[in-house]
Amino acid sequence: MTMAAVIESRTAQAHRPMSGIALIEVISDLAQAEPVWRALEVSDNLATPYQRFDLLAAWQREVGVHERATPFIVIARDAEKRPLMLLPLALRQVFGVRVASFMGGKHSTFNMPLLDRDFAARASAADLDVVLASLRKHGGADVLAFTQQPKRWRDLANPLAKWPHQPSVNDCPVLLMPPGAAPTALLSNSFRKRLKSKEKKLQALPGYRYMIARNDAEIGELLDWFFRIKPVRMAEQKLPNVFAEPGIEAFIRNACMAQLGCGHRAIEIHALRCDAEIIAMFAGVADGARFSMMFNTYTLSENARWSPGLILMRSIIDHYAQQDFRALDLGIGSDDYKRMFCKDDEPIFDSYVPLTARGRLAASSMAALGRAKHAVKHSPALFRLAQRLRGAMQGRGGAPQSEAKTED
Repeated sequence: MTMAAVIESRTAQAHRPMSGIALIEVISDLAQAEPVWRALEVSDNLATPYQRFDLLAAWQREVGVHERATPFIVIARDAEKRPLMLLPLALRQVFGVRVASFMGGKHSTFNMPLLDRDFAARASAADLDVVLASLRKHGGADVLAFTQQPKRWRDLANPLAKWPHQPSVNDCPVLLMPPGAAPTALLSNSFRKRLKSKEKKLQALPGYRYMIARNDAEIGELLDWFFRIKPVRMAEQKLPNVFAEPGIEAFIRNACMAQLGCGHRAIEIHALRCDAEIIAMFAGVADGARFSMMFNTYTLSENARWSPGLILMRSIIDHYAQQDFRALDLGIGSDDYKRMFCKDDEPIFDSYVPLTARGRLAASSMAALGRAKHAVKHSPALFRLAQRLRGAMQGRGGAPQSEAKTED
């Protein structure tokens, strides 16, 4: 595949008056795609913070290369060559099938294109047909496997929901934060009182405070602590240490250090600490309207008894409510601690779209597997059976299937 392929198919030309898409570029070089990518990141357009260039470029350099994933960046332009949409994809060979999926892998909670806001508001099924026709003509991928896509972002629908889709395997609990909502509308008084009672024990510690890491030294110290503590916590849960996989630590460190134009970091770190130790930390992405948690852990000391993770989460919610954020989530999955804070669910979906004859069977198999996993996760009886089987496999020394990134 050439570094950049430009496709201007008869299909695209035929739909041009309706859709505005005149050509599709497929680019395999991050640096070449960077100017368009950053232009579509601006707040006037539509994009999630998981698709920021700084975040995904770090992932591709540190993780994608180990997974033998190559950039497959799709840019849709209008007749004046203005960018309308960018799909930040990575291409992998899976059992001989070329699968294009969103960069970021399991470390991205939400996957969406970066979109010109006007185009996102008027995009039709015909627009998406142009993209598919052009990708089929290009021939670089056999199937599109797009998981964990939000149906809406901010106030606009996700155009990719116009493709055939199905519910994602897992739900994503979300806390909605209406403008001007009282603190008790976000967290009940009784819950706040329980946390306040526990926090009194921590407040007695010299130097106790809530903080957001603002400089490289603070970020480095918190990450050094995280990478010491997290493996212990995961071992306690009999889970594999996903942070020990090739490139993951370097990816996280680079993304946490990456400074955005607004002065924030690509991944922001919140923590509770005192003079003697770091007590808890949460790290996630924010875009001015929503905070989305990526990873967390808490101390191994006796201070863990006072629920520092829950106290930190309350502090994060209060912080972003004061910043007029509209939503907050703790990542995919319905762990009990997430439901303490997040009472609603974010509708998310998966799409498996074949581009070639070879891709048809792969798309059908992926969709069927996704539906089966969804059925298990949403049936208490099936889920309990799956948990027992997993426990039996672990007892025999088999690898556990769950790769949790968060903790209660």
